[in-house]
Amino acid sequence: MTPTYRTTITQPPRPAVYGDWPTWAYPPLITQLADEYSITRPYQHQSLTATTAHDGRHVIVATGTSSGKSLGYQLPALTDLARDPAACALYLTPTKALGNDQLTAILRLCRADPALASINPAPYDGDTPTEARRTIRATSRYLVTNPDMLHGGILAYPDLWRRLFANLRYVIVDEAHQYRGVFGAHVSLVLRRLLRLARRAQQPRGNMREGRRGGGVGAGGHGGPKTGGPVVILASATSNNPAQHAARLIGDPDVVAVTEDGSPRGRRTIILTEAGPADSSGGALGEDSGEASGGGTGEGLAADAGDAGRQADVRPGDRRRSVTTEAALLMADFLVEGARTLVFTKSRAGAELVALRAQTELARVGRPDLSARVAAYRAGYLAADRRRIEQALDDGELLGVAATNALELGIDIGGLDAVITAGFPGTLASFWQQAGRAGRRNQAATVALIASADPLDAYLVHHPDALISRPVEAAVFDPTNPHILAGHVLCAALEAPLTDREVAWFRAGPVVDRLVADGWLRRRPRGYYAAVPPGQPDPHRVVSVRGSGREVTIVESATGRVVGTVDAGQAASQVHPGAVYLHQGRSYVVDELSLAEGVALVHGEMPDYFTQALSSTTIRVVSAPDAACDEVAPGLLVANMLVEVTRQVTGYAVRDPGGATLAAVPLGMPPESLVTRAVAITIDPVVLAELGIQDVPGTLHAMEHALIGLLPLVATCDRWDIGGVSTALHQDTGLPTVFVYDGYPGGAGFADCGFSRFSEWVSATAVTVAGCECESGCPSCVQSPKCGNGNQPLDKRGAITLLQKICSMLDG
Repeated sequence: MTPTYRTTITQPPRPAVYGDWPTWAYPPLITQLADEYSITRPYQHQSLTATTAHDGRHVIVATGTSSGKSLGYQLPALTDLARDPAACALYLTPTKALGNDQLTAILRLCRADPALASINPAPYDGDTPTEARRTIRATSRYLVTNPDMLHGGILAYPDLWRRLFANLRYVIVDEAHQYRGVFGAHVSLVLRRLLRLARRAQQPRGNMREGRRGGGVGAGGHGGPKTGGPVVILASATSNNPAQHAARLIGDPDVVAVTEDGSPRGRRTIILTEAGPADSSGGALGEDSGEASGGGTGEGLAADAGDAGRQADVRPGDRRRSVTTEAALLMADFLVEGARTLVFTKSRAGAELVALRAQTELARVGRPDLSARVAAYRAGYLAADRRRIEQALDDGELLGVAATNALELGIDIGGLDAVITAGFPGTLASFWQQAGRAGRRNQAATVALIASADPLDAYLVHHPDALISRPVEAAVFDPTNPHILAGHVLCAALEAPLTDREVAWFRAGPVVDRLVADGWLRRRPRGYYAAVPPGQPDPHRVVSVRGSGREVTIVESATGRVVGTVDAGQAASQVHPGAVYLHQGRSYVVDELSLAEGVALVHGEMPDYFTQALSSTTIRVVSAPDAACDEVAPGLLVANMLVEVTRQVTGYAVRDPGGATLAAVPLGMPPESLVTRAVAITIDPVVLAELGIQDVPGTLHAMEHALIGLLPLVATCDRWDIGGVSTALHQDTGLPTVFVYDGYPGGAGFADCGFSRFSEWVSATAVTVAGCECESGCPSCVQSPKCGNGNQPLDKRGAITLLQKICSMLDG
């Protein structure tokens, strides 16, 4: 048994740095802040953020978790709304839980003063009753919503929201670092559409100025509150180049960044550890998803780690507990010691498993009282269930919760003492955001990162400086992706005709030309008008900011009760017939899946096995490499290209709790294809022969898995966002080739980032694989939880040789 690696880092406490209340701040609001929250002075960053926004400049505050960023936007927004009875603000959150938390705080601040009470803050999301929506549109001046509802429920009905657009003073974008990848591109375009409508509504008739200082939207001007447009205030966890990120989100380069954190922090102990050895009580049940692939060898399309299946998370011949079991046992230990604990998992199933295992362990050690105060929390729960859990967590009824990143964001949970991260969450920004959930009252806090069986986890746990000292990643997203941009351009044209200047601002010239040619847009003297053909759905209903735009409802066959939902794009792999599905501690088996009707029928059952989807993947080159191509050395070519990936779920494996395959069941699910961006690495067979590599498929396959595992080190993604295929002879390149691609139509920027930082990426991969102590490959180096080939063939030694050779080529 290889010893369990464990290291502890202690971060000392940090004193507060205070600023002054701005002279323009509304006095009753300052009084209420003192009465409700005991805030007598703002921190330095709060005061600077508030004043910058009040002066009419876009601003992003990027400071640590629990640093009080919300005061930076509450102060100017509530002050201006209290003094101007028509002024409005819109608060945008990526999650409903965070929106509910922020709304509660705003209502507390507004209840004591008549002018503040007249703001009438209100939520407007999918849970808002239909009968309440008209009143909210007519009376609320502080709207709390999310990108989905902003896109489909507000921007889609500009006539109903004319009052909001005409008086919108501030747009508040909370947790801005969450907007990355495809989601970030969608949200960026939704925000630009919002700002466009607000500017139009606030411009005097006959004076269609499109920005301040004569810049216009085409030149990047935004127009402050006095010049026909709202100010945007963004809040983010500490991030890499936050001003650039904010500018890309809103389409305006003039953004001020506030990054000096003036808040105090208690002592924080960070534990980096591997899972301990498996024993009779520990088990080996894990949470890694079973997305599989084939078509040569590879990982296949990216999976939403959402309703992941379960797979053993142990090293062959080196039996360790799974990351979920380890997290559950540590959670139970913390709870017994009196520490309120939150566990973050990377999948919905993982959250369910941790909660169940912790409850079992607490009962086993004679603490059933604590067992009853542990629960899971994740997306897919019905609204009433989410509210109940949030309330129980807030008032202390629950002492331990296992959650997905639905609870990662700035919800004020209060007296949490410990956070356990079950597997690195994919980005440093997310890790520090999760870590900041504990110690929000400046008390000492403990943060534990348990390495999952993943190369990146192994690298970070064994190289603590890469986690503790490294700056967080720059968010990666591309709002000019034509696959995403086309739908938003059409939505924008439906909301108001598009001018040439606005088309240039969206950088949508080629997309507009194509939509005109296809008959979806028509050019008129006043701009481009939408021309949706008869019988076609409203583009607002087709475009989804988070996924395919369609959901499959999971229904219990015997009762007709709705269990939950899953994105239609993931249904074939998550709720295929025969799949085991976990929900709120209950296990179900899928009887039938109808993609056409959007329904999966299930029955309750607790089988002694789990299932893992299997699939085949093929890839072809759509565009030959051009400028995005780098001949590293004779015999080695690295290219950034457009590819078409076709994947089909062909069956599923039935596995026992230890991960052994019991059966393979064939399925005939329809194939899915996407055109996306990829990094292609081609190696001349002569180079492989000179290196003495005989198992070429196994070498390339192992290198592909390792590269996928380490790409999140240089790009803001995790391995579920990306896929890969390797082959000893690809039909398009004519050479041994490894592809690593984005799992989203058009690409999300991850492959582009890997190409631009290839040297750093491949160097870290070589170090990780060579440094792993296993003999022939394990999940911490070259095995993949998504491999449909059963992680065969894999040649770890060949991969080490080839990776080190590539590194020497890069250096030489």
